[in-house]
This record gives sequence, C-alpha cells and structure tokens, in this order.
Amino acid sequence: MEGQYPTHERRWASDSIPAKSAVSSDSSPGNESTSAEEFVEVTLDLQDDNTIVLRSVEPAAVINIDDGGVSTGNETPSSASRSPTFRRTSSNRLRQFSQELKAEAVAKAKQFSQELKAELRRFSWSHGHASRVLSASASASGQNSVGASGAFDSALAARALRRQRAQLDRTRSGAEKALRGLRFISNTNNCRNNGVDAWNEVQSNFEKLAKDGYLYRADFAQCIGMRESKEFALELLDALGRRRRLKVDKISRDELYEFWSQITDQSFDSRLQIFFDMVDKNEDGRITEEEVKEIIMLSACANKLSRLKEQAEEYAALIMEELDPERLGYIELWQLETLLLQKDTYLNYSQALSYTSQALSQNLQGLRKRSRIRRMGTKFVYYLQENWRRIWVVALWVAIMIALFAWKFYQYKQKNAFQIMGYCLLTAKGAAETLKFNMALILLPVCRNTITWLRSTRMSHFVPFDDNINFHKTIAGAIVVGVILHAGNHLACDFPRLVKVSEDVYEKYLLDDFGHHKPTYGDLLKGVEGVTGIIMVICMAIAFTLATRWFRRSLVKLPKPFDRLTGFNAFWYSHHLFVIVYILLIVHGQYLYLVHKFPLKTTWIYIAVPVLLYAGERTLRFFRSGFYPVRLLKVAIYPGNVLTLQMSKPPQFKYKSGQYMFVQCPAVSPFEWHPFSITSAPDDDYLSVHIRQLGDWTRELKRVFSEACEPPVAGKSGLLRADESTKKSLPKLLIDGPYGAPAQDYHKYDVLLLVGLGIGATPFISILKDLLNNIVKMEEQADLASDFSRMSELSAGSADSSNTPNRVSPKRRKPLKTTNAYFYWVTREQGSFDWFKGVMNEIADLDQRGVIEMHNYLTSVYEEGDARSALITMVQALNHAKNGVDIVSGTRVRTHFARPNWKKVFSKMCSKHCSARIGVFYCGAPVLATELSKLCYEFNQKGSTKFDFHKEHF
Repeated sequence: MEGQYPTHERRWASDSIPAKSAVSSDSSPGNESTSAEEFVEVTLDLQDDNTIVLRSVEPAAVINIDDGGVSTGNETPSSASRSPTFRRTSSNRLRQFSQELKAEAVAKAKQFSQELKAELRRFSWSHGHASRVLSASASASGQNSVGASGAFDSALAARALRRQRAQLDRTRSGAEKALRGLRFISNTNNCRNNGVDAWNEVQSNFEKLAKDGYLYRADFAQCIGMRESKEFALELLDALGRRRRLKVDKISRDELYEFWSQITDQSFDSRLQIFFDMVDKNEDGRITEEEVKEIIMLSACANKLSRLKEQAEEYAALIMEELDPERLGYIELWQLETLLLQKDTYLNYSQALSYTSQALSQNLQGLRKRSRIRRMGTKFVYYLQENWRRIWVVALWVAIMIALFAWKFYQYKQKNAFQIMGYCLLTAKGAAETLKFNMALILLPVCRNTITWLRSTRMSHFVPFDDNINFHKTIAGAIVVGVILHAGNHLACDFPRLVKVSEDVYEKYLLDDFGHHKPTYGDLLKGVEGVTGIIMVICMAIAFTLATRWFRRSLVKLPKPFDRLTGFNAFWYSHHLFVIVYILLIVHGQYLYLVHKFPLKTTWIYIAVPVLLYAGERTLRFFRSGFYPVRLLKVAIYPGNVLTLQMSKPPQFKYKSGQYMFVQCPAVSPFEWHPFSITSAPDDDYLSVHIRQLGDWTRELKRVFSEACEPPVAGKSGLLRADESTKKSLPKLLIDGPYGAPAQDYHKYDVLLLVGLGIGATPFISILKDLLNNIVKMEEQADLASDFSRMSELSAGSADSSNTPNRVSPKRRKPLKTTNAYFYWVTREQGSFDWFKGVMNEIADLDQRGVIEMHNYLTSVYEEGDARSALITMVQALNHAKNGVDIVSGTRVRTHFARPNWKKVFSKMCSKHCSARIGVFYCGAPVLATELSKLCYEFNQKGSTKFDFHKEHF
C-alpha cells in the first residue's frame, strides 16, 4: 500500500474486496468443490492537500479455505495439497474455524466497500480510475443487487465527472468575490472598522448579557449583532456546537471567542463549510431536500419573506433538480460551492448598467486639485445655473416687499401721529403693507388650474412652477413675520404711547384721527380694527400650527379628545378658516384709525383679483366634478394597505403622464378632496389611482371599499376585489383634474432616471406605460412606412405615373426624444410588488429594444453577499433561469436586496450616456431627495453628462 487513510487506522491494501463468491453445498467432503473467489487490491495515495489519488486496482492474493487447506492465488493446486499445515484429514474444529474466518473476511470486505464509496465521494479523482473502483466496490454487494448497484454506480460516476468539469475559478479576484458572497456578520454591524474593534464590541455585549460568566443561548444573537435574525443565529450556534460534539446551551467567553473567530474567518472555504454544516444537521456530509427546505424557510424568516416561506418546498425541489441531476437524493459541499460562486451566470436578466470602465465614472475631473477659491467659484456658478429661476422670483418678491415697506415707512413719517407713536407706528404700517401684498400673493400658488395651464406656456422656462407649494409655504412664513411686526408694534408700543400722551399733545397731533375723546387701551382693542385684527391673528395661528409637519403627519401624539387636532383632516378644515380671515381683512382695511378717505384704503385692491381667481377655481372644481361622472370598473386591496381604483375615463378628461387628480368620496366626507398620482397612461381607456393608507381619510376610504369587496374565490389571487359584477353597490366617487406635476416634463430629456420610494412609484408607472405605448406605436409606424414604401415601388414599376392615384403616406408620429429610461423602485415590503406586477411584466414582454430598464429593491432582505440571503439569491437565480420569473416580485424584473448604491448608479449612467441630458425624477420621503440632489451636483461637476433633479413628496 502506497497511501494510508488515518481515520480507519489500517492500511487499505490489507482489506480485500470480494467481487464474486460461490460455494458448493455438497455434503461430502470429498466431493466439495470450491470456485476461486476474485479479489482486487486498491492502491491509494493521500496527498498533502488531503486529496486521495487512485494509483491502481489490481487482482489481489486469494485465500482459499477449504477441506484441503489454504493457498494463495499464485500457488498451484498440487502444492496446496502437499501443504504440511492443512490436510484433508484435519479435525472438524479446524474446518469450523476456517469457515468462520471466511465469513468474517467477506463481511469485512462488504463493510469496507461501503466505507470506501463514502470516502471517495469527498475527494477528487480521475474519472477513468473512478469508474473502475466504483465498479469493483459495488460487486461486493452480491448477485441479487447487480442491476440496482450498476445504476447507482453509474450515477456516482456521472457525478464524479461533473465535479471534475466544475473546476472553480479560484483566482485572486475570484476568491475576493467569493469572500464577499458569504458573510455572516453584516458590514453595517460589527465589522465597521476591523476585526479587533468588532470583537471588542462583542466582548462588551458579553459583559452586559452574561450571567455567572456564561452567555446563554437566548442571548447569542444579540451578542454577535444579529438581534433581528435570532433564529438564524441560533442555527449558526448549533452548527458550531456540532463541530465540538456539543449541545450548546451556554458558552464561556473563550468559547465565544472561538466561535467568533470561525464566523469572521476570512477564508471563503471556512465560511462555506460553516454554512454547509448549518444545513447538514445530521453531519453525514450530505444535504437532503428536506434540509434544503428547512434552511430556505429559515432564510425567508430572517428576511421577512412570508411568500418565499410558503413556497420553500417548491424551491428546495428546484435546487435539488439543478444540483442533483443524477437523482442520488443529496448534494455535497462542492455542489453548493459551485452554485454560490457561479450564480452570476444565471443572473443575466435585468442587469444593471454596463460596467464599462468605472474609472470613467469619475469622469474627466482631472488629476489636478483645484484651488479653494476656484472650487468655491465653481460651486457658486453651478448654484446659479440650477437655481436662477428660483433666485430671480424670490429676489423680485423680496424687492417688492422692501419697496412697499419703505414706501409706507416714509409716508407715515410725514404724519402727525409719528410725533407721538414714533418708529413703532412706521414699522407697524410698513409690515401692514407687506401683509396686504402677501395675503394676495399666497393664493396664486394654489390656483392649480392656472398653474397647470401656465406650465404649457413659455413662462415655464422662466418661472419654477414645480415649486408652487414651497413658495406658498415661504409666503406663509413672511406673513407670520409681518403679523408679529404689525400686531406686536401696535399692541406693545404705539398703543401704550397713545394712551400715555398728555391731552395737550393729543389734541395737537391726533385730534383729527381719534376724535375729541382720547381713547383708552381697552377702547382701542374693542374697536372694529382691534376685534377684527385679534380674530384674524387667532385664526391664522390655528391654521399655521395645524399645517406644520408635526401636526399634519400626526407626529405629535395628543391625549383624547385632543388627538383630533392632528392629522390631515385637522389641516384640511383649519385651512378653510382663510374664508373668515379674508372677510375680516376687508373689514379691517375699511376701519383704519389714521386713514379716512376710501381711495387710500387699498386692502381690497390688493386681494380682489387673487380672491376672485381662487374663487373661480373652486367653483370650476365644483361644477367639473359633476361634469366628470365616473363609473368604478374595478377595486382591489393589495398587501401594504394599498387600495387601487380603476374607473371609466370621461371623454373630456385629457392628461399627461406624471400628472395627478383630486378624488372625493362622499361616503367618507362630502367636503374633502385629496390628490393622487394617475397611474394609467394617457392612451388607456380607463383611469386608475393607487392609494396607500397613510392618514385618517385614506383609512376610512379603505374601510368603505373593503365592505363593498368580495372575498377571493378559487382560481383568483387572495385579494379583496370588486368590479361591476359585484353584488354590493360600490361607493360613489368624484374626480377633479388633471393638475400639473414635475414628472410631466419627462419628455424633455434624453435619458430618464425615475426613483420611487414605496407608493412614490405611482407617477412613474404612468410614464413607463406611456413610454411603452410610444415605443409600440413607433414600431408600428415604422412597419407601415416600410410597407408603404414597398407598395409605392411596386406601383411605380407596374403603372403609369399619370394613371396612378395620389397616395398619401401615413402620418408620422413625432419622434420620441427619450432614448432610455431607468426605473428604480425601493420598497421594504414584498407584497408591494403586487401593485404594479402587470405593468412590469408587460414592459418586459413588449420592450424588445431595451429602452426601459427596471430595478426593484427590497430593503427588508439583507444585502447580497450576506449569508442570511445567500440561499435566497441562489434560488432567485435558478428560478429565473428556468421559469423566467423572479421569486420575490413574481415578475420578470429582478429584485435586488438592501438599498441601491446611488453613487454607483450615477457613475454607470455617466459612463453609458456621455454628453446626455438626464432627468432625475424622485417621488418619496424627503430624506433620499437630499442625497440624490447632492449626487446630481457632484456628477455635474465631473463631466459632460448633465443631471437635472426634480422631486415631489407625498
């Protein structure tokens, strides 16, 4: 024997494997005949890298034990008969011993045959020799199982060949990629800095959680930073414990350090072995389908994928089908390794932008560092380029307020009242003039019909209509400042001065303004001016407070019954106090202490046009909502508390993708109108909106429609649905619109980057559908033009031009400027993908030219490369390669895990679309808007690609 395997503590050459055995049953010793048994000798080499190399399989020395004696395969029968040790006249005792020895040898050979096959599966060997040794080993099981054993051996040989062909790329880059592909500890947790700091943090957790010097099993997940994946952490602990043949209930600090060292081992092989051990609970070196199912369910639970958990059995069968084509019923370590490292070959769908030279992503910035002054100058120029429309509008507004304030300040300085009331009066009257102007101006940004019309004019090039609500809020802030200056100076300064002045001075300067009787402080407050002013201040204070984010978003928690002061309803109704405010403002402006001529009482002049314009808009909305009768076609309630309403489209209702409309449901409230993005395309014959439950009105709306919906029936999805055939009558719905939004200008850009957070994807669904419809129509027109050209050529060759009737070529559609669109949808709930599943599948089917590229991101799943999501990534790749469907979204669009690397997204777009003008449209929470805006600025400084950022919040 040239090699020795240490586990069995014996030389393998000493064990002979019987291939065939036949013993005569004749009772006469003299007539007993023995057929020679065939044996093979297996010679193996144990290499330094723990692999076994098969050297040879040769006939072995044969032991013949019979009545005549014992002989080797090299002896002749005559020599055996002349042996002095064994003769035919031996005693029965010796014959019995020889039979027992023979039976023991055969049993020993069978046992070793099974052990040999199990050990050889763990190591690589030459295919030619493998088939020989497996064939030789299997023959020991006897004649009765030759057929089944042959099929089993063929399967083993096929797997051995497949393993030989599946040589993995273990280059340095490949190893680094593999190492990133299986992490037990997330980068965002313990491994923020380095291994030492990570262990110090774990050790600190041990000190907090340990009891009597031991960390108990229930606290292990929290200690290593996997609190949110407790079940996964416990399986990891059990796998590490099985290595030590222990059932771990508690561990000491030293044991924790040993386990931590294994978990954070930088060797990919070590991590892979731990992952394999987690699955292989019975430690037989094999993973069965049931064990795969268990680990899939565990991963699904850790990543909050309830649907994947329900389909664990189906996906376990898929993995076994891929990795066990020989149908042996189990997979081994090398197969799992192959799948993990080569899963990218399956992920050829919905790939991210091309990785062409990411060095170009830092494009053309130059190697020289610019001076600080030059950098500041560049930032200033960029700021002007991006904000010049806002700057000139705000500058003009501020200039007008300053001019009005200065005019009134100078005007009242010439009056006699200045001699008594001083600069308090001048400040109050200057602030009052700005209040008149702002109270008129604040209505214009909320005249939505007017704003929508102005968007389509050339004024949109100079006025930032997208910022209408922000400008409305800014004016409100200026009104607050004006009220403080006006009311504060009157109540705290000039009124007290008037009361304290002597009678002589009063009669000299203020007799014509206040009359013969000098007013008291109470008289000033009880007058029409005082009462109207105080009521206006109270109403505006209420409206302003309840419109702040804390109250409108219900971030302030108040005890009952004061909790009704928070939420959208409180904001909506309190804002209608402006009707009282404007009436009182007109009255207040007619009863001025120091102005007595009607032409000089200018309050009504300021507010007349804006009030009439706004009143006209509200009247138009009232009549138009009745003029747009809609019939509900379909209602569905999706996971994530999302209600979708599909309704008939009024013939006069014309809109653009990205716009929104107002919806009213009288069954919920006969007064409230709420805006929602239109998710249907302009060419669709219906209107649709998706409404997520975020406040009290949407909560009540969902309840009302839930009562009208019917439970799911067999063969349909498990959603609450309703349509025209529903027995229960659906609530009445009124609509008003459409109204303009930033996203409606998408057609102005060469490339689109659409980013939606959760329900913020709604305006972009309409854009994607519109793009798709345009693509289909342009292709149809191209086909028609081709057919027309071909027919024209045929007719020109077959008929005289004078006799041929004039043919009119088909009308060409205006070419679409947008060449590519990239849609990034980020959500934290798997059920969210049901909202637009049909749209995504339709785009994937019809967009043959790849104009639209979609990327779904699920933030509840750990990032790709984390061990908790490793198996999900494998199943995802396999299922899409086989069925063309993503297991997470249920569509043909691939779902990525965790959050996008936005810097990398912008980098790739710069590389792919040099010198392009890219429109970045975002809808969602304000947090991400800041990051995207900053990235647009950074990349605009680096190269020829220009990013224009637009945002809208919900």
